Amino acid sequence: MSTQVPPLRRNQDFLLLWTGTALSNLGSHASAVAYPLLVLALTGSPADAGLTGFVALLPQLLLQLPAGVLVDRCNRKQVMIWADVLRALALGSLVLALLAGRLSLPHILAVGFIEGSLAVCYRIAAAAAIPNVVHSSQLTAAMSRSEIRVRGSAMLGQPLGGLLFGLGRAVPFLFDILTYALSLVTLLLIRKDLQSDRGGTRRQGGFTEGLAWLWRQPFLRTTTLVVAGSNLLFGALFLVLIVIADDLGASPSAVGVMLGIGAVGGVLGSLLAPAIKSHLSMRVIVVGANWAWALLLPLLLLAPGPYWIGAIFTLMSFIGPIWNIAISSYQLAITPDRIQGRVLGASGMIAMGGVPIGPLAGGFLLEQVGATTSLWLLAAWMLALAVVATVSPSVRHAPALPSAATTGPQSASAPAAAAR
Repeated sequence: MSTQVPPLRRNQDFLLLWTGTALSNLGSHASAVAYPLLVLALTGSPADAGLTGFVALLPQLLLQLPAGVLVDRCNRKQVMIWADVLRALALGSLVLALLAGRLSLPHILAVGFIEGSLAVCYRIAAAAAIPNVVHSSQLTAAMSRSEIRVRGSAMLGQPLGGLLFGLGRAVPFLFDILTYALSLVTLLLIRKDLQSDRGGTRRQGGFTEGLAWLWRQPFLRTTTLVVAGSNLLFGALFLVLIVIADDLGASPSAVGVMLGIGAVGGVLGSLLAPAIKSHLSMRVIVVGANWAWALLLPLLLLAPGPYWIGAIFTLMSFIGPIWNIAISSYQLAITPDRIQGRVLGASGMIAMGGVPIGPLAGGFLLEQVGATTSLWLLAAWMLALAVVATVSPSVRHAPALPSAATTGPQSASAPAAAAR
């Protein structure tokens, strides 16, 4: 006889995992803003600041697959603990060098790359752990709360990073170290295992097993490739919108408000995504999201000022969490736990691999053809992605999210295991 499943708000292990990851993300976003500000203050070179951002994001492209193997073959809780400890130590070396007046650009680049690499390991481990701390019937709700955490930490962390940097160059990095320490405490308090199989089967399988498994899933293969294209687009669009706002005479503070309005849209989308998803099929979500983005992009050219751009960008940001929660819930539900990390690493490498390239592509377009033509080219790219999503047979026959019944009967006290 099964026990009634308690709500997520009473699931202590999930709350600890959520809180620790939220704190870790908050500090990371604050220091991410501080890195380029620090480089500009030390060298005065925008090129050096851009290089710092690129190096910090490079692990998203290079290390997703090896991080996935690490998460599957090692204790996930220990991976997250060591990620917090090593990130705090790396940032501590930066703070000490800064206070001693001996900080150099290579040191900043090294710390940024190390922190970015460990962040990839932490993120994959935290995502792979979710099906093991919540009941299968609560997976969509758990992913919604995770998406709120991601959007909220970005919305709060970015302005906080600038504010803390104004108080002192080392302050945002000290704050980031504090968040890693608090995250470490929450991890130590988690009681459940963060993987369902602690035996030898978890260590079997090759480096590319997750990629091969993902490629054999037609729906996930198509949606991962489509989101890779849209992530590349949004990476370029971010810079293009800043230039367009500047051309309209917007002040730096107005540009900040413009981007902040967009972040609010992401948080609202995360809150409403479970209710929206319950009324829409996967096919409608995938096709509808891409067509909505394709139709909204040209409207940015008609915006008379930065706040109108922010309003349109809010609508675009609202759509993203609905897509993310629907697809990630499905992927986590059907992926065998023993390869969960490798599948997350493979999908992350493909989907997020274009993120470091997006700003470079946006800068090249702006330099060559200007802001208006750049936006039209990005709109054409988004239109092509929408057409691909519409005509794809795997999307036309998109599956439903597996229910608790299809993932196997579980009691409330048992960790949810992914379907096999």
